[in-house]
Amino acid sequence: MTSAIPAVDTAGVNALLERGRTLATPVLRAAVERLAPPMDTVAAYHFGWIDAEGRPAHGDSGKAVRPALALLSAEAAGRAPEVGIPGAVAVELVHNFSLLHDDLMDGDEQRRHRDTVWKVYGPEQAILVGDALFALANEILLELGTVEAGRATRRLTTATRKLIDGQAQDISYEHRERVTVEECLEMEGNKTGALLACAVSIGAVLGGADDRTADILEAYGYHLGLAFQAVDDLLGIWGDPEATGKQTWSDLRQRKKSLPVVAALAAGGEASERLAGILAADAKLSDAQLADFDEEEFASRAALIEEAGGREWTSQEARRQHATAIEALDRVDMPAEVRAQLVALADFVVVRKR
Repeated sequence: MTSAIPAVDTAGVNALLERGRTLATPVLRAAVERLAPPMDTVAAYHFGWIDAEGRPAHGDSGKAVRPALALLSAEAAGRAPEVGIPGAVAVELVHNFSLLHDDLMDGDEQRRHRDTVWKVYGPEQAILVGDALFALANEILLELGTVEAGRATRRLTTATRKLIDGQAQDISYEHRERVTVEECLEMEGNKTGALLACAVSIGAVLGGADDRTADILEAYGYHLGLAFQAVDDLLGIWGDPEATGKQTWSDLRQRKKSLPVVAALAAGGEASERLAGILAADAKLSDAQLADFDEEEFASRAALIEEAGGREWTSQEARRQHATAIEALDRVDMPAEVRAQLVALADFVVVRKR
């Protein structure tokens, strides 16, 4: 997915991601330590700070794209990156609240090459710790006690509500034979775009930026989120398990109506019709029956999706959303270096390995 997109400044992007981790992690750890036992331990395991036996660990805690965006957001408003730290932490807490609940609802047993929280500690702890992280996110912002903190909290809670809307839509679509491309994009805009949009505006809001500036930065983040999710949808079917930390054909196993599937079904033609017939038959099977399918069964579905054009359409959609995100940056007066870094992060999202 590199055509029409400049080569990614990998070293520069890695430095931005590392800066986000370095500045946000101490505050994030301090926030998690406020939780009552055993929730503090469960959360620490989820973030990769300890293993299942409670020993210190250096697990993969994610790419830290959202914290990086929150710090750049403060700089886009002409403030020091440190101004965005509370926003970076709050957004990361909400993101991980959603991961804990999503893993349980989707039945995912692996995340970042480790057993998921519900698998290790049980569904109850996954629910409780997720709820606690959401509460902490608002606490971290509101305890700043400023007008800007109130504005930032309002944006975060709105984004969280949209995120939950998106998850509800995602689950409901699994039980429908057909979902339109427009419905799928709306769902993914809620589920992924809303929180990335918040991440790239929250630092600016904490730094005193006006609503117009914050709204434009949110537009960049929203379209970046759609590009991010389009790539994730490709990874969910064709991704290397070693890179994704999930099973092969992960989204097909979960009957997800992701963009490649929806685009393939909407394309028409022989492959599209064959795929529709197979998925309609699958919808009548129980989860246990679907789980009995061998690799060849899922591989045949993936091949039909690709033959019908779903894979290529989704790749092109990632590029379209990437371009729209970059165009939004032209409407904000910000330091040239900050704009270049936001562009580099967008490039990274669209060309990351799948």
